Amino acid sequence: MPTLPGGGGAFRPPNPTLTAGRADEAAIAVVRHFGHRLLGLPFTLLGAVRRPAPGWTGPWHYWWQAHFLDCLVDAGRRELRREQHYDGGNGPSAGRLAARLLRTVRWRNGFRFPNAYYDDMAWLALATQRLDALAADANKPRFRSKSAARRLLPQLESAHTSDLGGGLFWSTARDFKNTPATAPTALYLARSGDTGQAARLLDWLDAELYAPERRLYLDGVRVAGGKPALVPDVYTYNQGPVLAALLAVGRDADLRRAAELVHGIAAGLVQQPEVTEEEGRKLVLRTHGAGDGGLFTGILARYLAVAARSEKLPGEVRELAARMVADTAEGFWAGRAIENHRSWEVLVFSADPAAPAAGKPEPGTVLELSTQLQAWMTLEAAATLAG
Repeated sequence: MPTLPGGGGAFRPPNPTLTAGRADEAAIAVVRHFGHRLLGLPFTLLGAVRRPAPGWTGPWHYWWQAHFLDCLVDAGRRELRREQHYDGGNGPSAGRLAARLLRTVRWRNGFRFPNAYYDDMAWLALATQRLDALAADANKPRFRSKSAARRLLPQLESAHTSDLGGGLFWSTARDFKNTPATAPTALYLARSGDTGQAARLLDWLDAELYAPERRLYLDGVRVAGGKPALVPDVYTYNQGPVLAALLAVGRDADLRRAAELVHGIAAGLVQQPEVTEEEGRKLVLRTHGAGDGGLFTGILARYLAVAARSEKLPGEVRELAARMVADTAEGFWAGRAIENHRSWEVLVFSADPAAPAAGKPEPGTVLELSTQLQAWMTLEAAATLAG
């Protein structure tokens, strides 16, 4: 294999048994530590937004649940390949838990799937689409939920207007069009077979929010005082679904842009290089703290892994994407800690793959679901690189 930029030497795919085991451990940690029943009702599942839990009347963060669902689908895919539950068979399968979670999200959201944020709905639509595909492959039709897509797609379509030249509004306030809503919707449409609509969304992103000097996508365009105002912030998670959508639509220009984007991420969204004589530079992705930002880099890792597996990209681009995923996953794993939780122990991951999780957390330490999902997502992404 060729040498990658940054002096890291030839990239070696991670060991499949090792990476699968790490992803299993992350799944067990998040499900056991954060999974809970809604109002104690059997056959329900939600992710507590933090531990200690704030109670069922507190915030529950719809879009965090969407990524919890996506992670469960990842674990379910691994179960299907190995014919073995992620936790060794001690509880329900990841696919069954995913179906419970989707049903419970609807109940917790007032017995409906739509909410006021189009990016939230796009993330849930993507995760549900993957759950349906898993159910079909596993011959588990009861895990499918066609009602979610049937209710969410019209909402997303309603947010795609000619205002500001195209793109999707972020919320029902309709004063901000951005990458977080437009990119996952483009990916959902492309994976659904509507590549024409997806291509139009990508064209808007390229025209309005792509920064060629950085080879990255900016956050959005806000209406301020009746005039458009660019929001130039750059976040890791915005790059991920654009990258996957470019590959899914797959026009020649899309594939060139996807390759540029991978290089832009490697140049602008990795941490300060850590150089060792044996390994060279580590391409560890930047993170964005806690709260919503605690999910961002895990999302990028998920879709960098898609690029790493795509035969539509040149080999050196695929290997660059793979190295960023593998190095970031290694950082999360190396920095893990163990927390004593009642009669058992659970893994705790840092919000930053370049920093450890500070040893064994003290009892009562607040831990957020977002940061733990981020590490789990990244470890799942690394597991897909190994086959």
